[in-house]
Amino acid sequence: MSPDMLTLRMPSVPQHACSDSRRAVMRWILAVFYAAAGVAHLAAPDKLLAITPSWVPLAPQLILVTGLCEIAGAVALVTRPLRWWAGVALAAYALCVWPANFKHAIDGIDLPYIASSWLYHGPRLALQPVIIWWALYGAGVIDWPWRRQHPDVMLDTSR
Repeated sequence: MSPDMLTLRMPSVPQHACSDSRRAVMRWILAVFYAAAGVAHLAAPDKLLAITPSWVPLAPQLILVTGLCEIAGAVALVTRPLRWWAGVALAAYALCVWPANFKHAIDGIDLPYIASSWLYHGPRLALQPVIIWWALYGAGVIDWPWRRQHPDVMLDTSR
């Protein structure tokens, strides 16, 4: 079997163009969500204070700063020179806020427009690693699982 038969390619569109388009769409979707979350942090910090774990120091100030960081990260994610750093920062941020998501779920805290139900919390908690991956992949930090292949690299199908 030839290596060409193992690779699906769209006619007349280079393979990297499909990947670049996919990443661009993913970046814009993620940027919209992070911008909306940033605005929510600034507009209703008292609501988010309720889901902030008690061990977080300077929680009200931290909520304000994280709102600004989410907005800045959203803008940077769609800005070529800052994209890579934005992906790393937003992925790290998604990891750092995970404890607040657990507190929100375990304590059953009501927030505006978000149901306090495990139908929301279960998928939200389970998909947090996907959000982390999304930021890294969309920003071009990682290629997994759709690794870019150099045209000169041939697949070994003899095994």
